[in-house]
Amino acid sequence: MNHFEKTKHYVHSGNICLAAYHWGRLDADRETIVLVHGYPDAADVWQLVAERLAVDFNVVAYDVRGTGLSDIPETTQGYAFDYLVQDLSQVIQAVSPDQAIHLVGHDWGALQAWEAVLGDRLKPQIASYTALAPSADHVGWWFQRQLAQRNFQGYFNVAKRITASGYMAMFQIPILPELTWHLGLDKLWSTLVGYLENTTVEASPTQLRNAKSGLGLYRQNLVKPLLNPSRRRTSIPVQMLLMNQDPFVPLSLSRGMEEWVQDIRYTEVSAGHWGILSQPQPIAEKIQQFVQSISQRRSKQIA
Repeated sequence: MNHFEKTKHYVHSGNICLAAYHWGRLDADRETIVLVHGYPDAADVWQLVAERLAVDFNVVAYDVRGTGLSDIPETTQGYAFDYLVQDLSQVIQAVSPDQAIHLVGHDWGALQAWEAVLGDRLKPQIASYTALAPSADHVGWWFQRQLAQRNFQGYFNVAKRITASGYMAMFQIPILPELTWHLGLDKLWSTLVGYLENTTVEASPTQLRNAKSGLGLYRQNLVKPLLNPSRRRTSIPVQMLLMNQDPFVPLSLSRGMEEWVQDIRYTEVSAGHWGILSQPQPIAEKIQQFVQSISQRRSKQIA
């Protein structure tokens, strides 16, 4: 595998300074892929995928506000989806001002990327979207429809999902999650993820910062779309890239997105939640194939 030098630069979004990175050189003649990480990660979680994609594309990732080397918002309100979408827009403007990019989102990176895609909010800047998780609105509707069945199976599905995602409710409690990270979870995190993915995971130097600050994502953005989900749609082409061994985002929760996306395809990879660490090659290949298919389609439309 080729190794590309990772270059750091900074992008300003309002009063927040974001650390952004690109692998290899940025070439105006190549398509650009922007990778958005989830919780409790920083942009370095994309390293293995980015090195593979950099052979054929401009590849960019950035530390979401509050993580890595990016600034931390002064209040929890600073993690609102509107600010996160603004951050993404500013990064795209900085790295590809004249050409729409191909977006990839994992975990909470996928949720905030959906906010940029649904309603075609950043359509002029985004040519395609590869999502490794469904939108928060979709999950909200899934819960409502399970409950609307008013039968044992629907109630069981809800109870099972709530039990599996109980940590999200715990994250709403003040102090306790931060204390858990301070008491040593940050030191154990890479080992835990490595165990879950059956691979070796390099520890992030900003793990404690990522984890503590990133709690704002849950506290600011989780409740509203689950209790009052929207019906926004998008015409941006979407690939749902599903990890079929993911205990946190099961396949049943990721299917059915065609109700919100008029141009969608589903692709599976045999991996757990952090497949971007354990299976970077097949994931990079799925992203590459989708981006190339969208690029070829656009070329034919222009011709």
